[in-house]
Amino acid sequence: MYAWIGRGLALATALLAVAGHAAAQTASPPDQIAQADVQRKGQSRAPTAASVGEGNAIARVNNWTVGLAGGLPEGTFLRFAAEIARNLNDGEDLRVLAIVTPGATENVKDLLYLKGVDIGITHADVFEHFRTVEKIPNIERRINFISEMYISEVHVLVRPEINSFKDLEGKKVSFHTPGAGPSVTAPILFGRLGIKVEPVYVNNAIALEKMRSGEIAALVHTVGKPNDLFVKFKNETGFKFLPIPYDKFEDFYVPSIFTAEDYPAYVKPGEKVETIGIQAVLAVYNWPKDSDRFRRVSRFIDYYFDRFKKFHVPPYHPKWKSINLAAKVPGWTRYWVAEEKLKQMVTAPSTAPSIDPQFARQQAARAAPNDTAEQERLFQKFLEWSKTQSKR
Repeated sequence: MYAWIGRGLALATALLAVAGHAAAQTASPPDQIAQADVQRKGQSRAPTAASVGEGNAIARVNNWTVGLAGGLPEGTFLRFAAEIARNLNDGEDLRVLAIVTPGATENVKDLLYLKGVDIGITHADVFEHFRTVEKIPNIERRINFISEMYISEVHVLVRPEINSFKDLEGKKVSFHTPGAGPSVTAPILFGRLGIKVEPVYVNNAIALEKMRSGEIAALVHTVGKPNDLFVKFKNETGFKFLPIPYDKFEDFYVPSIFTAEDYPAYVKPGEKVETIGIQAVLAVYNWPKDSDRFRRVSRFIDYYFDRFKKFHVPPYHPKWKSINLAAKVPGWTRYWVAEEKLKQMVTAPSTAPSIDPQFARQQAARAAPNDTAEQERLFQKFLEWSKTQSKR
């Protein structure tokens, strides 16, 4: 019996010795533990700019920053947003941040709900979407406009076997991503034409590849012509644009055309494809006068109007020349700060907004090639329309 007790005590002593050796091997001196704790805290929390005395730098950077909701890289919204930032940015006195966004409807919702977004580019028909689909009360009072923008042509690109809208009945058609311009315009387009298609909501750059494989039959793209999505695409499969009749779309839209000069890979020389265009709008949230965002938006508007003529020269998009700052946008209210700025400009003849006559003649020549009489008629009609817009 005593032998068994002795053996047990010896075993226990051995186990304790082993445990003590292991503990000694893993134990760390107090200074090593403290150093590890400091390193761990340093990895999880870096010093903030405010904590190291850079509060003044923070204030300077943020004081005159304005968020401008643009669009997707393959669209025209983002290019115009970037060009606005390029023209208006003025160091610490004004910094415009052009933001990549899904597009037309999302830009309006960003104006309503997203912190730091004060200006956005959208389409004039977007209120129809918020009246009938995503119903937002008093949208016309909450969102105003600063100026009209360019015309976004409605591009309906189809596969070679599609020759009319009737041929698209029941087929898959890309309406672009949710919130982008086509997701608003395409339902109106097919609804009024009485054609039922199967909407597919994918990025149109992806949709173009799906058209190549035959997975979808067409896509709808609402951008200013010529657009890089089509220009840079090697149209080896014979894709083409469907003509859109204007008579069903006179309320929201304007007539336009595609020519070989716009898209040589899609339109044959001497031919034209009739389409419709939707007015793009530089929209703004209706900030009250006593708010901090009002202060920023007011400065943005001053810079935008004062520097507008710089948009008429390269490297800015040629469509800047077609924009009439004084033009009204049907169904929209101009932000009162922009209205006051416009009145000041009108009283000064040297800065009064106008349409570039040379650009107007170029547009007329493209619409009626080899017909000088028709070109002159269109030119005069365009100037007359411009005058009536500024008086409305």
